Amino acid sequence: MRTAENWPVAANMLSFGSTTPDGIPNVDAPAESWRAQLQQVADLGFTHVDPTDAWLSIGELSDARFAELLAVLKETGLSVPSVSTTRRSVIDAARGEDYLRFGHTIIDRAPELGAEVVNFGFMQALTPAQERALWFWLAEGHHDDLDDKDAYDLAVRRIRELADHARDLGVQVSLEMYEDTYIGTPDLAVRFVQDVDRDNVGINPDLGNLVRLHRPIEDIPTMFEKVLPLTNFWHIKNYTRDEDPATGAYATHPTPLVQGVVNYRAVIRRALELGFEGVFVCEHYGSDSLGVAAINREYIREVLRGAGR
Repeated sequence: MRTAENWPVAANMLSFGSTTPDGIPNVDAPAESWRAQLQQVADLGFTHVDPTDAWLSIGELSDARFAELLAVLKETGLSVPSVSTTRRSVIDAARGEDYLRFGHTIIDRAPELGAEVVNFGFMQALTPAQERALWFWLAEGHHDDLDDKDAYDLAVRRIRELADHARDLGVQVSLEMYEDTYIGTPDLAVRFVQDVDRDNVGINPDLGNLVRLHRPIEDIPTMFEKVLPLTNFWHIKNYTRDEDPATGAYATHPTPLVQGVVNYRAVIRRALELGFEGVFVCEHYGSDSLGVAAINREYIREVLRGAGR
């Protein structure tokens, strides 16, 4: 059984972006650049990291460069319990087949990394309006067509394909909840996982993606109650949220886990009651994202200790 002290609570590398400070894509950057960034993670007390493809696309690295990454991870003392994909939907109209191929490569490399789970989602590239916005979630992004049965069926088939490959290697697949996609609400996410019908596929209940939206949302505890029974991995973050009924205005802002509108002490304890044993990955946007992630790591461990783990 996992305990508060050995539970994998990883840092997400999102805060470093996909390029070096001088604009070189990380996939082409020297290993020393990776080492310098990963060392910052280790210096904050993290022992686990999720090398999301929003930072470094593991599925696109050559074998030689992948070996360099393994060496750097060993040097910095960081373990990789999970690998997340971001904005690389396997049903993207232009590049879905490429992203599917990259997904298979990540799954092949997961055992070498020590990763127990690979995270996929259907969010797509930011629109120009999202790129201009103060916070990208304030502008409209991609919408999956919920009435397009052929596209939905393709999504199910491709996730099944990835899941069957992962199962052969002892790896789990998790599906990240994100607005306006086939897994954009709790009910849609549960339905999709049921339609995929693979025992190594679960939900990443990244409900922060919904809480931050400037639109009506479902009751937060109710949303978690729907998805926690199928949860096998967790991107965890929090936001403040205010709604003005007089004007219809919303205001949201990223915040440490302990301060936001989601009561994660209650939610994590409920997840444990339902048997959750998966990896936590700490995410945060704005300010010192990595520093906030370290604060959140300690909060999660404190909650786990209080729950008897």
